[in-house]
Amino acid sequence: MAFRFLALIVFFGLLYASLGVKLYRLQIEQSFYYVEKAQARNEAALAHVLKRGQIFFTDRNDNRIQVAINRDFPIIYAVPKEIKDPAETASLLAPTIGWEEERLSNALNNPQSLFRLLIDRASEDQVRKIKELSLGGIYTDYTRHRFYPFQNLSSQLLGFVGINEEQAAPTGLYGIEKLHNAALVEGKDIHLTIDRTLQAEAEFILLNLISRFEAEGGTLIIQEPKTGKILAMTSKPDFDPNTYGRWPIKNFLNPAIQYIYEPGSVMKTITMAAGLDSGSFTPETIFVDNGSVTLNGKTIKNWDEKAYGRITITQILERSVNTGAVFAESKIGHKKFLDYLLKFGFSESTNIDLPDETIGNLKPFARKDARDIDFATAAFGQGIAVTPIGLINAFSAIANGGVLMKPYVNAEKEPQVIRRVISGEANHQVIEMMESAVEKAQVAVIPYYRVAGKTGTAQIPDFNKGGYTDQFIHTYVGLAPASDPKFVALIKLDKPNVQLAGMTVVPAFKELVQFILNYYRIPPDKL
Repeated sequence: MAFRFLALIVFFGLLYASLGVKLYRLQIEQSFYYVEKAQARNEAALAHVLKRGQIFFTDRNDNRIQVAINRDFPIIYAVPKEIKDPAETASLLAPTIGWEEERLSNALNNPQSLFRLLIDRASEDQVRKIKELSLGGIYTDYTRHRFYPFQNLSSQLLGFVGINEEQAAPTGLYGIEKLHNAALVEGKDIHLTIDRTLQAEAEFILLNLISRFEAEGGTLIIQEPKTGKILAMTSKPDFDPNTYGRWPIKNFLNPAIQYIYEPGSVMKTITMAAGLDSGSFTPETIFVDNGSVTLNGKTIKNWDEKAYGRITITQILERSVNTGAVFAESKIGHKKFLDYLLKFGFSESTNIDLPDETIGNLKPFARKDARDIDFATAAFGQGIAVTPIGLINAFSAIANGGVLMKPYVNAEKEPQVIRRVISGEANHQVIEMMESAVEKAQVAVIPYYRVAGKTGTAQIPDFNKGGYTDQFIHTYVGLAPASDPKFVALIKLDKPNVQLAGMTVVPAFKELVQFILNYYRIPPDKL
Protein backbone atom coordinates (compact mmCIF):
# COMPACT_ATOMS: atom_id res chain seq x y z
CA MET A 1 0.00 0.00 0.00
CA ALA A 2 2.82 2.36 0.95
CA PHE A 3 4.58 1.46 -2.31
CA ARG A 4 1.50 2.36 -4.38
CA PHE A 5 1.12 5.65 -2.54
CA LEU A 6 4.80 6.48 -3.15
CA ALA A 7 4.45 5.56 -6.86
CA LEU A 8 1.49 7.92 -7.22
CA ILE A 9 3.44 10.75 -5.59
CA VAL A 10 6.39 10.17 -7.94
CA PHE A 11 4.08 9.96 -11.00
CA PHE A 12 2.21 13.18 -10.24
CA GLY A 13 5.44 14.88 -9.25
CA LEU A 14 6.98 14.04 -12.61
CA LEU A 15 3.78 15.14 -14.36
CA TYR A 16 3.73 18.50 -12.63
CA ALA A 17 7.46 18.91 -13.25
CA SER A 18 6.99 18.31 -16.98
CA LEU A 19 4.09 20.79 -17.03
CA GLY A 20 6.27 23.30 -15.20
CA VAL A 21 9.07 22.87 -17.70
CA LYS A 22 6.62 23.31 -20.60
CA LEU A 23 5.08 26.36 -18.96
CA TYR A 24 8.56 27.82 -18.42
CA ARG A 25 9.38 27.29 -22.08
CA LEU A 26 6.10 28.89 -23.20
CA GLN A 27 6.30 31.87 -20.87
CA ILE A 28 10.03 32.52 -20.83
CA GLU A 29 11.99 30.84 -23.61
CA GLN A 30 9.30 31.14 -26.36
CA SER A 31 7.57 34.30 -25.14
CA PHE A 32 9.18 36.33 -27.93
CA TYR A 33 7.74 33.94 -30.49
CA TYR A 34 4.17 34.21 -29.29
CA VAL A 35 4.29 37.92 -28.55
CA GLU A 36 5.64 38.63 -32.03
CA LYS A 37 3.06 36.28 -33.55
CA ALA A 38 0.24 38.02 -31.69
CA GLN A 39 1.55 41.44 -32.69
CA ALA A 40 1.79 40.38 -36.32
CA ARG A 41 -1.80 39.12 -36.25
CA ASN A 42 -3.03 42.27 -34.52
CA GLU A 43 -1.23 44.52 -36.99
CA ALA A 44 -2.63 42.56 -39.92
CA ALA A 45 -6.14 42.72 -38.50
CA LEU A 46 -5.80 46.44 -37.82
CA ALA A 47 -4.62 47.08 -41.36
CA HIS A 48 -7.65 45.32 -42.77
CA VAL A 49 -10.20 47.18 -40.64
CA LEU A 50 -8.50 50.59 -41.02
CA LYS A 51 -11.07 53.00 -42.41
CA ARG A 52 -9.72 56.52 -42.83
CA GLY A 53 -12.28 58.98 -44.15
CA GLN A 54 -12.16 59.82 -47.85
CA ILE A 55 -11.58 63.22 -49.49
CA PHE A 56 -13.80 64.37 -52.32
CA PHE A 57 -13.63 67.02 -55.05
CA THR A 58 -16.69 68.13 -56.99
CA ASP A 59 -17.67 69.26 -60.49
CA ARG A 60 -20.17 71.63 -62.09
CA ASN A 61 -23.00 69.14 -61.43
CA ASP A 62 -22.07 68.74 -57.74
CA ASN A 63 -20.92 65.17 -58.24
CA ARG A 64 -18.63 63.72 -55.56
CA ILE A 65 -15.26 62.64 -56.94
CA GLN A 66 -12.89 60.58 -54.77
CA VAL A 67 -9.37 62.00 -54.64
CA ALA A 68 -8.06 60.31 -51.47
CA ILE A 69 -9.27 56.80 -50.67
CA ASN A 70 -8.24 53.60 -48.87
CA ARG A 71 -7.10 50.67 -50.96
CA ASP A 72 -5.67 47.21 -50.34
CA PHE A 73 -2.15 46.70 -51.69
CA PRO A 74 -0.21 43.43 -51.98
CA ILE A 75 2.67 42.95 -49.56
CA ILE A 76 5.52 40.45 -49.60
CA TYR A 77 6.89 39.34 -46.25
CA ALA A 78 9.11 36.68 -44.74
CA VAL A 79 8.93 34.47 -41.65
CA PRO A 80 12.70 34.03 -41.10
CA LYS A 81 12.14 31.31 -38.47
CA GLU A 82 10.78 29.05 -41.23
CA ILE A 83 13.64 29.65 -43.69
CA LYS A 84 16.19 26.82 -43.65
CA ASP A 85 18.78 28.36 -46.00
CA PRO A 86 18.67 32.18 -45.95
CA ALA A 87 21.50 32.54 -48.50
CA GLU A 88 19.84 30.29 -51.08
CA THR A 89 16.42 31.90 -50.49
CA ALA A 90 17.95 35.35 -50.90
CA SER A 91 19.64 34.31 -54.14
CA LEU A 92 16.33 33.18 -55.64
CA LEU A 93 14.24 36.01 -54.20
CA ALA A 94 16.42 39.11 -54.66
CA PRO A 95 15.81 39.62 -58.43
CA THR A 96 12.03 39.61 -57.89
CA ILE A 97 11.84 42.12 -55.05
CA GLY A 98 14.79 44.31 -56.08
CA TRP A 99 16.88 43.84 -52.93
CA GLU A 100 20.65 43.47 -52.90
CA GLU A 101 21.32 39.77 -52.30
CA GLU A 102 23.67 40.07 -49.31
CA ARG A 103 21.37 42.54 -47.55
CA LEU A 104 18.40 40.25 -48.11
CA SER A 105 20.31 37.23 -46.82
CA ASN A 106 21.18 39.08 -43.62
CA ALA A 107 17.54 40.14 -43.17
CA LEU A 108 16.34 36.54 -43.55
CA ASN A 109 19.02 35.07 -41.29
CA ASN A 110 17.16 35.60 -38.01
CA PRO A 111 15.82 32.27 -36.62
CA GLN A 112 13.83 33.99 -33.87
CA SER A 113 11.90 36.37 -36.15
CA LEU A 114 8.37 35.65 -37.25
CA PHE A 115 7.84 38.65 -39.50
CA ARG A 116 9.97 40.77 -41.85
CA LEU A 117 8.25 43.06 -44.34
CA LEU A 118 10.04 42.94 -47.70
CA ILE A 119 7.77 44.90 -50.09
CA ASP A 120 5.02 47.15 -48.78
CA ARG A 121 3.26 47.89 -52.09
CA ALA A 122 4.14 45.00 -54.35
CA SER A 123 3.17 44.83 -57.99
CA GLU A 124 0.90 42.09 -59.27
CA ASP A 125 3.83 40.79 -61.30
CA GLN A 126 5.94 40.47 -58.14
CA VAL A 127 3.14 38.62 -56.36
CA ARG A 128 2.80 36.22 -59.29
CA LYS A 129 6.55 35.49 -59.31
CA ILE A 130 6.58 34.90 -55.54
CA LYS A 131 3.85 32.30 -55.96
CA GLU A 132 5.75 30.66 -58.80
CA LEU A 133 8.95 30.48 -56.72
CA SER A 134 7.05 28.89 -53.82
CA LEU A 135 9.85 29.55 -51.33
CA GLY A 136 9.47 28.35 -47.76
CA GLY A 137 8.96 31.20 -45.32
CA ILE A 138 8.09 33.77 -48.04
CA TYR A 139 4.46 34.89 -48.22
CA THR A 140 2.13 37.41 -49.82
CA ASP A 141 -0.85 39.15 -48.26
CA TYR A 142 -2.75 42.43 -48.49
CA THR A 143 -2.63 45.56 -46.34
CA ARG A 144 -4.55 48.82 -46.55
CA HIS A 145 -2.90 52.09 -47.55
CA ARG A 146 -3.97 55.59 -48.53
CA PHE A 147 -4.31 55.91 -52.30
CA TYR A 148 -4.57 58.99 -54.50
CA PRO A 149 -6.13 57.92 -57.81
CA PHE A 150 -5.24 61.15 -59.65
CA GLN A 151 -1.58 61.05 -58.57
CA ASN A 152 -0.07 64.58 -58.72
CA LEU A 153 -3.42 66.34 -59.11
CA SER A 154 -3.69 68.96 -56.34
CA SER A 155 -1.07 67.08 -54.31
CA GLN A 156 0.13 70.12 -52.34
CA LEU A 157 -3.42 70.97 -51.31
CA LEU A 158 -4.27 67.37 -50.34
CA GLY A 159 -1.00 66.45 -48.63
CA PHE A 160 -0.54 62.75 -47.85
CA VAL A 161 -0.63 60.07 -45.17
CA GLY A 162 2.80 58.92 -44.09
CA ILE A 163 5.43 58.80 -41.37
CA ASN A 164 8.30 61.11 -40.44
CA GLU A 165 10.72 61.70 -37.56
CA GLU A 166 7.90 62.85 -35.27
CA GLN A 167 5.25 60.33 -36.38
CA ALA A 168 6.08 56.64 -36.19
CA ALA A 169 2.55 55.59 -37.18
CA PRO A 170 0.94 56.73 -40.46
CA THR A 171 -0.75 60.10 -40.03
CA GLY A 172 -1.83 63.06 -42.14
CA LEU A 173 1.15 65.11 -43.26
CA TYR A 174 0.69 68.43 -45.06
CA GLY A 175 -2.44 69.87 -46.60
CA ILE A 176 -5.96 68.62 -46.00
CA GLU A 177 -4.70 65.26 -44.71
CA LYS A 178 -2.87 67.12 -41.94
CA LEU A 179 -5.51 69.73 -41.15
CA HIS A 180 -8.36 67.21 -40.86
CA ASN A 181 -6.34 64.25 -39.59
CA ALA A 182 -8.40 63.77 -36.42
CA ALA A 183 -11.71 63.71 -38.31
CA LEU A 184 -10.34 61.51 -41.09
CA VAL A 185 -8.98 58.98 -38.58
CA GLU A 186 -12.48 58.66 -37.15
CA GLY A 187 -13.80 57.86 -40.63
CA LYS A 188 -15.33 61.25 -41.45
CA ASP A 189 -15.26 62.20 -45.12
CA ILE A 190 -14.07 65.65 -46.20
CA HIS A 191 -15.77 67.39 -49.12
CA LEU A 192 -13.85 70.18 -50.88
CA THR A 193 -14.86 73.05 -53.14
CA ILE A 194 -12.21 72.10 -55.70
CA ASP A 195 -13.71 71.34 -59.12
CA ARG A 196 -11.78 68.35 -60.45
CA THR A 197 -12.28 69.36 -64.09
CA LEU A 198 -11.08 72.91 -63.48
CA GLN A 199 -8.19 71.62 -61.39
CA ALA A 200 -7.06 69.28 -64.17
CA GLU A 201 -7.27 72.05 -66.78
CA ALA A 202 -5.42 74.49 -64.52
CA GLU A 203 -2.60 71.99 -64.01
CA PHE A 204 -2.42 71.25 -67.73
CA ILE A 205 -2.16 74.96 -68.62
CA LEU A 206 0.41 75.66 -65.89
CA LEU A 207 2.62 72.70 -66.84
CA ASN A 208 2.62 73.75 -70.50
CA LEU A 209 3.42 77.33 -69.51
CA ILE A 210 6.36 76.27 -67.35
CA SER A 211 7.68 73.93 -70.02
CA ARG A 212 7.34 76.40 -72.88
CA PHE A 213 9.18 79.22 -71.11
CA GLU A 214 11.63 77.04 -69.15
CA ALA A 215 10.41 78.48 -65.86
CA GLU A 216 11.34 77.17 -62.42
CA GLY A 217 7.73 76.82 -61.38
CA GLY A 218 4.43 78.60 -61.00
CA THR A 219 1.05 78.88 -59.30
CA LEU A 220 -2.53 79.02 -60.55
CA ILE A 221 -5.62 79.73 -58.43
CA ILE A 222 -9.29 80.12 -59.41
CA GLN A 223 -11.69 81.66 -56.89
CA GLU A 224 -15.41 82.35 -56.81
CA PRO A 225 -15.53 86.00 -55.65
CA LYS A 226 -19.07 86.13 -54.26
CA THR A 227 -18.43 83.31 -51.79
CA GLY A 228 -14.66 83.01 -51.43
CA LYS A 229 -14.69 79.38 -52.63
CA ILE A 230 -11.45 78.11 -54.12
CA LEU A 231 -12.33 76.23 -57.31
CA ALA A 232 -8.78 75.25 -58.27
CA MET A 233 -5.34 75.62 -56.70
CA THR A 234 -2.09 74.25 -58.05
CA SER A 235 1.62 74.95 -57.95
CA LYS A 236 4.53 73.32 -59.72
CA PRO A 237 6.83 71.50 -59.15
CA ASP A 238 4.67 69.15 -57.11
CA PHE A 239 4.76 65.42 -56.28
CA ASP A 240 2.85 62.14 -56.36
CA PRO A 241 1.51 61.48 -52.85
CA ASN A 242 1.39 57.73 -53.59
CA THR A 243 5.21 57.74 -53.71
CA TYR A 244 6.00 60.79 -51.60
CA GLY A 245 9.28 59.30 -50.38
CA ARG A 246 10.81 59.76 -53.84
CA TRP A 247 10.30 63.54 -53.84
CA PRO A 248 12.17 66.42 -52.15
CA ILE A 249 10.49 67.86 -49.07
CA LYS A 250 10.30 71.33 -50.65
CA ASN A 251 7.74 69.96 -53.14
CA PHE A 252 5.34 69.19 -50.29
CA LEU A 253 4.90 72.88 -49.43
CA ASN A 254 2.01 74.79 -50.98
CA PRO A 255 3.39 77.96 -52.64
CA ALA A 256 -0.14 79.26 -53.22
CA ILE A 257 -0.42 79.97 -49.49
CA GLN A 258 3.17 79.65 -48.21
CA TYR A 259 5.21 81.65 -50.75
CA ILE A 260 5.61 85.43 -50.58
CA TYR A 261 6.91 87.53 -53.44
CA GLU A 262 6.96 91.08 -54.80
CA PRO A 263 3.93 91.14 -57.12
CA GLY A 264 4.89 94.00 -59.44
CA SER A 265 2.41 96.03 -61.45
CA VAL A 266 -0.70 94.05 -60.52
CA MET A 267 -0.59 96.18 -57.37
CA LYS A 268 -1.35 99.28 -59.45
CA THR A 269 -4.94 98.06 -59.50
CA ILE A 270 -5.04 98.17 -55.69
CA THR A 271 -3.49 101.65 -55.72
CA MET A 272 -6.15 102.89 -58.15
CA ALA A 273 -8.92 101.30 -56.08
CA ALA A 274 -7.64 103.11 -52.97
CA GLY A 275 -7.50 106.47 -54.77
CA LEU A 276 -10.94 106.18 -56.33
CA ASP A 277 -12.57 105.06 -53.09
CA SER A 278 -10.92 107.81 -51.04
CA GLY A 279 -11.93 110.46 -53.59
CA SER A 280 -8.29 111.36 -54.23
CA PHE A 281 -8.85 111.29 -58.01
CA THR A 282 -11.21 110.05 -60.73
CA PRO A 283 -10.54 107.88 -63.78
CA GLU A 284 -10.23 111.10 -65.82
CA THR A 285 -7.76 112.90 -63.53
CA ILE A 286 -4.79 114.15 -65.56
CA PHE A 287 -1.14 113.31 -64.86
CA VAL A 288 1.79 114.69 -66.85
CA ASP A 289 4.48 112.01 -67.14
CA ASN A 290 8.09 113.07 -67.63
CA GLY A 291 9.34 109.48 -67.68
CA SER A 292 10.94 109.50 -64.22
CA VAL A 293 10.57 110.71 -60.65
CA THR A 294 13.27 111.04 -57.97
CA LEU A 295 12.54 110.48 -54.27
CA ASN A 296 15.02 110.18 -51.40
CA GLY A 297 17.85 110.23 -53.90
CA LYS A 298 16.49 107.29 -55.91
CA THR A 299 15.04 107.58 -59.41
CA ILE A 300 12.00 105.62 -60.56
CA LYS A 301 11.49 105.11 -64.30
CA ASN A 302 8.79 103.45 -66.35
CA TRP A 303 9.30 99.81 -67.28
CA ASP A 304 9.83 100.75 -70.96
CA GLU A 305 11.76 103.95 -70.07
CA LYS A 306 9.23 106.04 -71.99
CA ALA A 307 7.69 109.40 -71.04
CA TYR A 308 3.95 109.40 -71.78
CA GLY A 309 3.24 113.10 -71.30
CA ARG A 310 -0.37 114.08 -70.55
CA ILE A 311 -2.35 110.96 -69.60
CA THR A 312 -5.36 110.05 -67.43
CA ILE A 313 -5.54 107.78 -64.40
CA THR A 314 -7.20 105.15 -66.61
CA GLN A 315 -4.31 105.35 -69.08
CA ILE A 316 -1.84 104.92 -66.22
CA LEU A 317 -3.38 101.48 -65.61
CA GLU A 318 -3.76 100.70 -69.32
CA ARG A 319 -0.07 101.37 -70.02
CA SER A 320 1.18 100.27 -66.59
CA VAL A 321 3.01 103.54 -65.95
CA ASN A 322 5.21 103.35 -62.85
CA THR A 323 5.50 107.09 -62.43
CA GLY A 324 1.73 107.34 -62.73
CA ALA A 325 1.31 104.89 -59.84
CA VAL A 326 3.71 107.04 -57.79
CA PHE A 327 1.58 110.08 -58.62
CA ALA A 328 -1.59 108.24 -57.60
CA GLU A 329 -0.10 107.24 -54.23
CA SER A 330 1.02 110.81 -53.57
CA LYS A 331 -2.54 112.03 -54.18
CA ILE A 332 -3.92 109.44 -51.75
CA GLY A 333 -1.38 110.18 -49.02
CA HIS A 334 0.86 107.72 -47.21
CA LYS A 335 -1.41 107.04 -44.23
CA LYS A 336 -4.54 106.44 -46.32
CA PHE A 337 -2.61 104.32 -48.79
CA LEU A 338 -1.30 102.09 -46.00
CA ASP A 339 -4.81 101.90 -44.51
CA TYR A 340 -6.13 100.50 -47.80
CA LEU A 341 -3.33 97.94 -48.03
CA LEU A 342 -4.35 96.79 -44.57
CA LYS A 343 -8.05 96.75 -45.53
CA PHE A 344 -7.29 94.54 -48.51
CA GLY A 345 -5.61 92.13 -46.07
CA PHE A 346 -1.98 92.27 -47.19
CA SER A 347 -0.55 92.20 -43.66
CA GLU A 348 -2.77 89.47 -42.23
CA SER A 349 -3.60 85.84 -42.82
CA THR A 350 -6.57 85.18 -45.07
CA ASN A 351 -7.39 82.34 -42.65
CA ILE A 352 -8.02 79.96 -45.50
CA ASP A 353 -8.73 76.48 -44.14
CA LEU A 354 -5.35 75.04 -45.09
CA PRO A 355 -2.40 74.57 -42.72
CA ASP A 356 0.67 76.76 -42.29
CA GLU A 357 -0.40 79.84 -44.25
CA THR A 358 2.25 82.57 -44.58
CA ILE A 359 1.43 86.26 -44.11
CA GLY A 360 2.28 89.02 -46.58
CA ASN A 361 5.05 91.48 -45.76
CA LEU A 362 4.57 95.24 -45.43
CA LYS A 363 7.83 95.56 -43.51
CA PRO A 364 8.93 98.92 -45.02
CA PHE A 365 5.95 100.61 -43.40
CA ALA A 366 6.61 99.15 -39.95
CA ARG A 367 9.57 101.51 -39.53
CA LYS A 368 8.99 104.91 -37.98
CA ASP A 369 11.26 106.41 -40.61
CA ALA A 370 9.42 104.93 -43.63
CA ARG A 371 10.38 107.08 -46.61
CA ASP A 372 8.53 108.48 -49.58
CA ILE A 373 10.39 106.06 -51.83
CA ASP A 374 9.01 103.10 -49.83
CA PHE A 375 5.41 104.17 -50.43
CA ALA A 376 6.14 105.07 -54.05
CA THR A 377 7.57 101.66 -54.97
CA ALA A 378 4.80 99.86 -53.08
CA ALA A 379 2.29 101.67 -55.33
CA PHE A 380 3.56 99.56 -58.26
CA GLY A 381 4.31 96.39 -56.31
CA GLN A 382 7.96 96.60 -55.30
CA GLY A 383 9.39 96.56 -51.78
CA ILE A 384 6.36 94.74 -50.36
CA ALA A 385 5.50 91.06 -50.59
CA VAL A 386 2.23 89.15 -50.87
CA THR A 387 1.10 85.54 -51.06
CA PRO A 388 -0.76 84.36 -54.17
CA ILE A 389 -3.82 83.57 -52.02
CA GLY A 390 -3.69 87.05 -50.45
CA LEU A 391 -3.40 88.70 -53.85
CA ILE A 392 -6.26 86.83 -55.51
CA ASN A 393 -8.46 87.36 -52.46
CA ALA A 394 -7.89 91.13 -52.72
CA PHE A 395 -8.88 91.07 -56.40
CA SER A 396 -11.91 88.97 -55.50
CA ALA A 397 -13.00 91.81 -53.24
CA ILE A 398 -12.94 94.09 -56.30
CA ALA A 399 -14.91 91.48 -58.27
CA ASN A 400 -17.39 91.20 -55.37
CA GLY A 401 -18.51 94.82 -55.28
CA GLY A 402 -15.76 95.86 -52.86
CA VAL A 403 -16.49 93.22 -50.18
CA LEU A 404 -13.63 91.01 -48.96
CA MET A 405 -14.58 87.37 -48.33
CA LYS A 406 -12.78 84.64 -46.42
CA PRO A 407 -11.36 82.08 -48.86
CA TYR A 408 -12.16 78.43 -48.14
CA VAL A 409 -11.85 74.92 -49.57
CA ASN A 410 -14.11 72.94 -47.21
CA ALA A 411 -17.45 72.61 -49.02
CA GLU A 412 -19.29 72.21 -45.71
CA LYS A 413 -18.49 75.81 -44.73
CA GLU A 414 -20.67 78.85 -45.37
CA PRO A 415 -19.40 82.05 -47.07
CA GLN A 416 -18.02 84.54 -44.55
CA VAL A 417 -17.71 88.29 -45.06
CA ILE A 418 -14.52 89.82 -43.66
CA ARG A 419 -15.25 93.51 -44.35
CA ARG A 420 -16.08 96.05 -47.00
CA VAL A 421 -12.88 97.43 -48.52
CA ILE A 422 -14.09 99.92 -51.13
CA SER A 423 -17.45 101.29 -52.21
CA GLY A 424 -19.54 99.79 -54.97
CA GLU A 425 -18.97 102.88 -57.13
CA ALA A 426 -15.18 102.74 -56.76
CA ASN A 427 -15.33 99.02 -57.44
CA HIS A 428 -17.29 99.62 -60.65
CA GLN A 429 -14.75 102.20 -61.82
CA VAL A 430 -11.75 99.96 -61.11
CA ILE A 431 -13.25 97.05 -63.07
CA GLU A 432 -13.91 99.36 -66.04
CA MET A 433 -10.27 100.50 -65.91
CA MET A 434 -9.05 96.88 -65.80
CA GLU A 435 -11.36 96.03 -68.69
CA SER A 436 -9.98 98.97 -70.67
CA ALA A 437 -6.46 97.69 -70.03
CA VAL A 438 -7.45 94.32 -71.51
CA GLU A 439 -9.05 95.96 -74.55
CA LYS A 440 -5.99 98.13 -75.23
CA ALA A 441 -3.53 95.25 -74.97
CA GLN A 442 -5.83 92.83 -76.89
CA VAL A 443 -3.91 89.73 -75.72
CA ALA A 444 -6.60 88.53 -73.27
CA VAL A 445 -9.63 89.71 -75.27
CA ILE A 446 -12.38 87.08 -75.71
CA PRO A 447 -15.11 87.82 -78.28
CA TYR A 448 -18.54 88.59 -76.79
CA TYR A 449 -17.24 88.69 -73.21
CA ARG A 450 -16.10 91.55 -71.02
CA VAL A 451 -12.78 90.53 -69.45
CA ALA A 452 -10.86 92.61 -66.89
CA GLY A 453 -7.31 92.03 -65.69
CA LYS A 454 -3.84 93.34 -64.92
CA THR A 455 -0.32 92.07 -65.52
CA GLY A 456 2.69 92.21 -63.24
CA THR A 457 6.34 91.76 -64.23
CA ALA A 458 8.40 91.91 -61.05
CA GLN A 459 12.17 91.70 -60.76
CA ILE A 460 13.36 89.25 -58.14
CA PRO A 461 15.30 90.89 -55.26
CA ASP A 462 18.95 90.04 -54.71
CA PHE A 463 19.01 89.17 -51.02
CA ASN A 464 22.81 88.88 -50.91
CA LYS A 465 23.97 92.02 -52.70
CA GLY A 466 20.83 94.13 -52.40
CA GLY A 467 18.87 95.60 -55.29
CA TYR A 468 17.37 93.31 -57.92
CA THR A 469 18.52 90.43 -60.12
CA ASP A 470 17.89 90.11 -63.85
CA GLN A 471 15.27 87.41 -63.23
CA PHE A 472 11.52 87.98 -63.15
CA ILE A 473 8.23 86.69 -61.78
CA HIS A 474 5.22 87.14 -64.05
CA THR A 475 1.71 87.50 -62.64
CA TYR A 476 -1.70 88.01 -64.18
CA VAL A 477 -4.89 88.44 -62.19
CA GLY A 478 -8.18 88.78 -64.05
CA LEU A 479 -11.92 88.26 -63.80
CA ALA A 480 -14.89 87.54 -66.06
CA PRO A 481 -17.52 88.35 -67.08
CA ALA A 482 -16.81 91.93 -66.01
CA SER A 483 -20.53 92.79 -65.80
CA ASP A 484 -21.08 90.11 -63.12
CA PRO A 485 -17.81 88.31 -62.26
CA LYS A 486 -18.27 84.58 -61.76
CA PHE A 487 -14.59 83.83 -61.14
CA VAL A 488 -11.20 85.42 -60.56
CA ALA A 489 -8.03 83.68 -61.75
CA LEU A 490 -4.38 84.23 -60.85
CA ILE A 491 -1.44 82.84 -62.80
CA LYS A 492 2.12 83.27 -61.54
CA LEU A 493 5.23 82.13 -63.40
CA ASP A 494 8.64 81.96 -61.70
CA LYS A 495 11.81 82.88 -63.61
CA PRO A 496 10.71 82.34 -67.22
CA ASN A 497 13.22 82.81 -70.04
CA VAL A 498 11.46 85.95 -71.37
CA GLN A 499 10.98 89.30 -69.66
CA LEU A 500 7.41 90.42 -70.35
CA ALA A 501 4.34 88.89 -68.71
CA GLY A 502 2.32 89.79 -71.80
CA MET A 503 4.08 86.95 -73.61
CA THR A 504 3.55 84.27 -70.95
CA VAL A 505 0.81 84.46 -68.30
CA VAL A 506 -1.60 86.65 -70.30
CA PRO A 507 -2.12 84.19 -73.19
CA ALA A 508 -2.36 81.40 -70.61
CA PHE A 509 -5.04 83.39 -68.75
CA LYS A 510 -7.01 83.77 -71.98
CA GLU A 511 -6.85 80.01 -72.60
CA LEU A 512 -8.01 79.34 -69.05
CA VAL A 513 -10.87 81.85 -69.20
CA GLN A 514 -12.16 80.42 -72.48
CA PHE A 515 -12.24 76.97 -70.88
CA ILE A 516 -14.05 78.19 -67.74
CA LEU A 517 -16.66 80.14 -69.71
CA ASN A 518 -17.44 77.07 -71.83
CA TYR A 519 -17.30 74.62 -68.93
CA TYR A 520 -19.70 76.60 -66.75
CA ARG A 521 -21.78 77.65 -69.77
CA ILE A 522 -21.59 81.31 -68.78
CA PRO A 523 -23.55 83.45 -71.24
CA PRO A 524 -21.84 86.35 -73.08
CA ASP A 525 -22.17 89.84 -71.61
CA LYS A 526 -20.88 91.78 -74.62
CA LEU A 527 -23.16 91.21 -77.60
